[in-house]
Amino acid sequence: MYNFALAFVICAILYLLGDVVSNLTKAWVPSVFVTAVLILIGYWTIIPKTLVSDSVLIPFGSTIGIYLLISHMGTVISIAQLVEQWKTIVICLAGLAGMCALSLLVLPNIIGMDLVMSGLPPLTGGIVAATTMQSAANVASEAAAAAGDTVAAANFAEAAVFAIVMYCVQGFAGYPLTAVCLQLEGKAYLKKYRAGEIKVEKADKDVDAESGNFKAATAQKKKKLIPEVPAHWNSAILILGKLGVCAWLATQFGTIQFPGIGAISGAVWALVFGVILTTIGFLDENALNKANSYGIVMFALMMYVFDGLKDCTPEMLVQIIGPMLLLVVVGVLGMAILVFVFSKILKTSFMLSFATALTALYGFPPNAIITENTCKALASNDEEKEALMGHMFAPMIVGGFTTVTITSVIIAGLFAGYFTYVG
Repeated sequence: MYNFALAFVICAILYLLGDVVSNLTKAWVPSVFVTAVLILIGYWTIIPKTLVSDSVLIPFGSTIGIYLLISHMGTVISIAQLVEQWKTIVICLAGLAGMCALSLLVLPNIIGMDLVMSGLPPLTGGIVAATTMQSAANVASEAAAAAGDTVAAANFAEAAVFAIVMYCVQGFAGYPLTAVCLQLEGKAYLKKYRAGEIKVEKADKDVDAESGNFKAATAQKKKKLIPEVPAHWNSAILILGKLGVCAWLATQFGTIQFPGIGAISGAVWALVFGVILTTIGFLDENALNKANSYGIVMFALMMYVFDGLKDCTPEMLVQIIGPMLLLVVVGVLGMAILVFVFSKILKTSFMLSFATALTALYGFPPNAIITENTCKALASNDEEKEALMGHMFAPMIVGGFTTVTITSVIIAGLFAGYFTYVG
């Protein structure tokens, strides 16, 4: 009875259960955490450890799927909106720098460099960072095993699992801290607003609360170098094919050895080319959604991530819980320190600044949900809610773009080189 079709159905059910719990708890319990726990328990009990490969979601999710998604990220970034929120971007970059710096300074001698290098990129961002580090650590593990170094192979395999677990649990630190920051910021802002000390700021209409994308990226019809393809010719296959061209370019540039720094990850190039090719008009804006393909690509990629849990034993999980907590605590502390410094330099609110940097720990849609729920809870009428949304919503969305969509991909690309070197 068990075959590729049933394996696919089981994957879908586990994925859906995560979404259900996340929706019921208003994203306070991350869907990825629920699905990861269910799959992990399943691997330890009745689910075959070949489940994801049996469903044929691998190798799609682990190869072209990830490159399509990263290329798509470049098609939803509005450079103009990012420029307007430059202070938010600077503060988020400072926060990530603080997170990486303090972790690299304090933790290598405590939890080991392998775990620090594999866990930091997922902590600074999302699924792309997690898959990049998972793949790099797995490749290093296979190389070590082939060389007969079983100890190194086991350490790298543990690092691969560590990257996935970090990605699955990072939100538990980010959600409550963000909620507290936004509550304090919102109360302070409302106090001034009610006293007539500040003007009403309209909610940013250029950000779509449903998708997290910049409306400006799809609404503006600026003249581009490459003319827009007529709608009746612009099929889903054409859109996906053009994303494939972007992905292919990224894989080719990812093999180039640059003097002094070596090769830059193809994931980084996919993001860069995604932005460039969208700007000149070759790629469609919000490409995967326009091709009605975002859901299946994300599903395949997520199941590829969860497939890495098949190597996680109960003993390994117990062993990495301590290092995981240490990395979260030290990383968030490093983030808070530099965010505080830069918020003083740029004369911005520390609470809002820290909240925007914390989007690194969960991204979209939780950043939009937490912000909107906070504004609704604090406001006594629609006018006050509109004022709060205008003050906090756009920075929170831009924070997610800066940390999860852009910077974490670059950090992962750089950190992946460590496993190439040591492996």
